[in-house]
Formats: sequence, structure tokens, C-alpha cells
Amino acid sequence: MTTALITGSTAGIGAAFARRLAADGHDLVLVARDTKRLREQATELHDRHGIEAEVLTADLAADDGIEAVAARLADRKNPVDLLVNNAGFGHKGRYLDVPTADELRMLKVHCEAVLRLTSAAAGAMRERGRGGVINVASVAAFVPRGTYGASKAWVVQFTQGAARDLAGSGVRLMALCPGFVRTEFHQRAGMGTDNIPGWMWLDADKLVAAALADLARGKSLSVPDPRYKVLLGATKLVPRGLLGGISSRAGRKYGPEHRTQR
Repeated sequence: MTTALITGSTAGIGAAFARRLAADGHDLVLVARDTKRLREQATELHDRHGIEAEVLTADLAADDGIEAVAARLADRKNPVDLLVNNAGFGHKGRYLDVPTADELRMLKVHCEAVLRLTSAAAGAMRERGRGGVINVASVAAFVPRGTYGASKAWVVQFTQGAARDLAGSGVRLMALCPGFVRTEFHQRAGMGTDNIPGWMWLDADKLVAAALADLARGKSLSVPDPRYKVLLGATKLVPRGLLGGISSRAGRKYGPEHRTQR
């Protein structure tokens, strides 16, 4: 039986990955900051699907949290076959309105943690000649959208570059770029969503199914819905200056006020 490790597993896209992978018979390593929620999730998935669900409490904005998860990924005796780097958060507001310390904390989770955890997982996977890594980015990676979009652009570039370097090794790496996803995230963050057009919303479970199918096909980039594929294609036709103004206004209006690692 294979094992998947999911960061930010207790809500949103991370929880959808956990549900799907457990239903498919994978054992899980569930990573988040809230031990109580992790244990409740592990118990539910074990009871429902008969899989083993290990709990690992870690804050990926701290070195010791990253090191704990990296050590688990590097464990050769209890190998991880799939890593889903999902943990992340964002800030609502213009550049310079957000404290630099908060921006650096976001970059640590989105970039440093992703780099270190991907490296730990991929190194062990390459030795075995098999394995996969899904790094959750965002469609914001493709538009000028401040430090959040910049960090997600880094995730995409890093993942696709690493995928090329590991081609033929048996290790698959893929950047997942969702748009707006229907989860409890917005309610938890106290954000209004009435003005977001209905067509922009994605279902988390369908998104995960599409992502896993893209990984199986060997894709290094997954934009898991035709609507967003069309939207991203259209961005190539819009001047970047105009696109930057539109995306910045939309981000302040609709964007995450504080998306926790859970």
C-alpha cells in the first residue's frame, strides 16, 4: 500500500486530496498546525476507508516545522510515495500595506518550505525510482498580483524546472494551479463572496480528481478546468499593464485576507 503526505490537510483543497486518496486506498500522513483537527480527520478517514492515517503537527512558517516534515519525507523505512504541498496563505492589501514580516512568513511557507520538502521527497523517491510531488500554486501565478502571485509563479517555475531535471527518473512533479474553489475557506476568513461570478467557482473534489489524472498523464502543469484554461489563454492577449491593474483590484476585492495552513 502506498503512502501520501499532505500539508494543510484539514481543510479546503488539502482535505479534498485526503478524502480522495484515502478512498483510493492510500495510507496518509496528515500535516497541519491544529493537532485536534488533525486527529479528528485521521480518525474519520481511518474509520471510513480502513487506511492508516498518521498525524504530524507542524508550522511550515518555522524552521523546526519544515525540518520535522522533511525528516518524515526522507524516512527510507516508511517511504512516502506522493507529496502534496498544499499549505499556504495570503494577504489582502496593496504592496507596502502588508508588514514585511508577514510577507516573509508567506514566502517561507510558499517557497522555502516547498523547496525543502520537495527536495526531501524527491531525493528519496529517485532512489526508489518512483514517486510523485504535487505543488499547489494558483492561477494568480500567471498575472501580476503582488507577492502572493509572485510566490505562486515561483512554485510553477521551480516545479516545472525540477520536473525536467528529473525526467526519466520515475519521479513526477506537477504544479497545480486552481482558481476560486468552493471550500469553507472564505467563511473562515470572514470574506464576502457574493460578487464573485458563479462561473469562476470550482468544486474541490472535482479539482483533485482532475489534478491526479494530470499527474498520472505525466503533466508538469495542471490547470484543472476548461474555464480557467480559456481565461489564462486570454491573459496572453491583454497588455500586462492593464492586466496588472485588473488583477490587483480583483485580488483586493476577492482575494484571501488570511489563508491559514490549518
